[in-house]
Amino acid sequence: MPMVDRSDNRARYDLAEEQSIIATHGRGQIPVCPRCVVPMRTRAMGGGSFGLGYSRQREWILCPSCKRSVLFDGRRGTRN
Repeated sequence: MPMVDRSDNRARYDLAEEQSIIATHGRGQIPVCPRCVVPMRTRAMGGGSFGLGYSRQREWILCPSCKRSVLFDGRRGTRN
């Protein structure tokens, strides 16, 4: 397992890192954590509002090493 650089204490990825992860996932490839350089894991999450005319299809991409993650709407490819 690669060494994790813990000198960067930011808890979240920056916007460019998130966009890169989402774009890689959107191409059907396995994203690699930009901080740890390890393959990330993807989890689909159900959800939505019952009784309303839509539901979100959330995707959650997690780094098994540094535990950072990206949560976004799978259909739209955006965080919100």
